[in-house]
Formats: sequence, C-alpha cells, structure tokens
Amino acid sequence: MNKYLMLIIFQCALLIGGNAQTLSKETVVMETNLGVFKLKLYNETPLHKANFIKLIQNKTFDSLLFHRVINDFMIQAGDPLSKNAKPGDSLGYGDLKYTVPAEFNINLFHTKGKLCAARESDNINPNKESSASQFYIVMGKVRTLDDLKKYEERINKTYYTNCAQQFIKSDEGVHLKKQYNTYKNLNKLDSAELINQLIQQKINEIQAKNHPYKFNETQIKAYTTIGGTPHLDGTYTVFGEVIEGLNLIDKIAKVKTDTKNRPIEDVRILKMYIQ
Repeated sequence: MNKYLMLIIFQCALLIGGNAQTLSKETVVMETNLGVFKLKLYNETPLHKANFIKLIQNKTFDSLLFHRVINDFMIQAGDPLSKNAKPGDSLGYGDLKYTVPAEFNINLFHTKGKLCAARESDNINPNKESSASQFYIVMGKVRTLDDLKKYEERINKTYYTNCAQQFIKSDEGVHLKKQYNTYKNLNKLDSAELINQLIQQKINEIQAKNHPYKFNETQIKAYTTIGGTPHLDGTYTVFGEVIEGLNLIDKIAKVKTDTKNRPIEDVRILKMYIQ
C-alpha cells in the first residue's frame, strides 16, 4: 500500500478516535436555584446516556423541581408535573409515557454522588425498566460489613420472591396453581401437595440460574469508606456520577421537607446543558 495513503488512513483513525473520546466525555451542567454542579454520563449504559442527553437538549428538565429529598438516602427530580406545581402538591407520579430498558452493570453501583434512574415498583414493573425522565442522586452513608451482609440477604430475598411471582404468573404457573386449588377443594391433599412440590421445584430451577448476590471487594471498600445505598444495587440502573459540586448535593439533601419528603422551599433546576 502507498505509504502516503497509509499515513492518511492513520491520521483519519486518530481523528475519529479523538472525536469518539471527546464525545464519550460529555459533562452535564445542572444549574439550580441553590448552585451549580456537574455530572458525567457512563458509556457502559448507552440507552440511558442517549435518553438523558436527548431530554437535556429538548430542555425537558429545565424548571423542574427536586420533588423528593431524603437525607442520608437520595435526592430525586425529573417529574414533568413539578414544573408548575403549587406548594403542597403531591409529586412523583409524572413521566413521559415510555420507559428505558434496565442496564445493570456490576461495576456501576450506588455510592454517594451516583446518578441513577428511578422506576416503578417490581409488582408492576418486573423487568425493572427505568423511568424516562425521573432520576435520583445517591446520598447514603458509610456502611459496616454487617450492614452489607444484611443487604445481601435483602437483595437475594427480593430476587427469590420475584422469581416465585413471575413463575406463578406464567402460563405453566397458572395451570399448576389451578390444579393445586382443584385438588385442595376436592380434599385430595396428597395430590395437592405433589402439585405444590412441583411448583416449588420449578421456582427453585429458575432461582438456580443465578448465584446468590454478593458484594465484590470494590463495592465493599467503597461502601465502607465513601458510603451509599447498597440495597439498590442490581435493581436500579446507575448511569452517571457527580464530578463537581458534591457539596451542593449535601446542601440539597439537608433542606427541610414536608411529610411527603418534598422540600418546603422549592429546589428548582433552572437549566441543564451539555458542556
């Protein structure tokens, strides 16, 4: 190949690589009535990153409130209904009529300052899909090793419960449940018990496809030094983090709130933009 052509190709590759690197490091600036902080979005969660950037460009977040604030836990915003909310209005129910598929990553977890997607509860959202617009920033607190052990048990218990519920709602589960109820109503308890054992066996098979959840060494070190909300790992998507202005997050987290965790004095996002 002509050496000049090779040089051109190499230079083009550098330019493309350089542009890709630049694009992968967008900084999100969030201006609030209490101050300014900055976020970065993760490439490892491309669906959430693209959605968040789209909403910023559409100015969807401008003038929205931090409508739910719980110190030592998190601060939440993104409810479209909060833009024109009156004092005392109950918020947190607004959305954009679509969801974003979950993007869980063992390397992205809920330490202080992480940007995460809110979502509906498991009973109506078994796939844990994220809200299109509502998000929260983790506060949390420093945890002990005993704390983390309890959270592992809690995460696994929730997972096992969800497995059981999903099977019972499946066609096979519904069929077996009907058989069980029929035998029980006919007082054929031995047959009913056999069906019950079969249901449990099926649930156990589903659960066995995944090993029990355990925090890795990186998570343990982070949660016992930086702090966070470990019980949310693997259930809510983490897609970014605060890179400047974490002191402002602390300030927002400490504002006075009402019985519904809404700040008594509005904490408003004035505007968000990509830097």
